[in-house]
Amino acid sequence: MDKDGPSRLPALHRREQDILALERRGFPGPGAKERAIREELGLAPVRYYQLLNALLDDERALAHDPVTVNRLRRVRETRRSER
Repeated sequence: MDKDGPSRLPALHRREQDILALERRGFPGPGAKERAIREELGLAPVRYYQLLNALLDDERALAHDPVTVNRLRRVRETRRSER
């Protein structure tokens, strides 16, 4: 932060916004989310989760969708602590 207030972060790219939007949705059963990842984003699920994990550490993502990012950060931290 500078003396004039918080600096403006650059906007997320469309794909990054789409990844966060997909994470906000609920999915009815096993395989539905992976199918949506392939069909809607054109990504392999492994790549999707790599991009999502990087987004969780991106301040732009936090500014764009704090509820989703903070929820996913908590889930990630819980899984890490269980290992």
